[in-house]
Amino acid sequence: MSARCIIANRGEFIDALHALRRGRVMVRVGDLSGGCTLDGAPLYSAHRTLLEYQLVDEYDNPQGFASVRYYRLNQRGYDFAERACADWRRRSLLERLALRLAG
Repeated sequence: MSARCIIANRGEFIDALHALRRGRVMVRVGDLSGGCTLDGAPLYSAHRTLLEYQLVDEYDNPQGFASVRYYRLNQRGYDFAERACADWRRRSLLERLALRLAG
């Protein structure tokens, strides 16, 4: 098993799940840059976890740009997001702050 974290930044990951759960779309500009955005903000690490655990599916956006890839939560991702966001809300404010600061 590799030494890297499964979820590098838990705060960013839960924020991404929350936005995707509300119908937002993750946008990947290019494979070389690896850059993904969600609501205009960059996702530094959450997109890797979302893709690796198959929580999002790419979809065709005919109104989008040809070289851009668009992703939405799939049913598995939506179910996971429901549980993860509910668990996050149950944590105390101090614990959520500590998790955000620690990554």
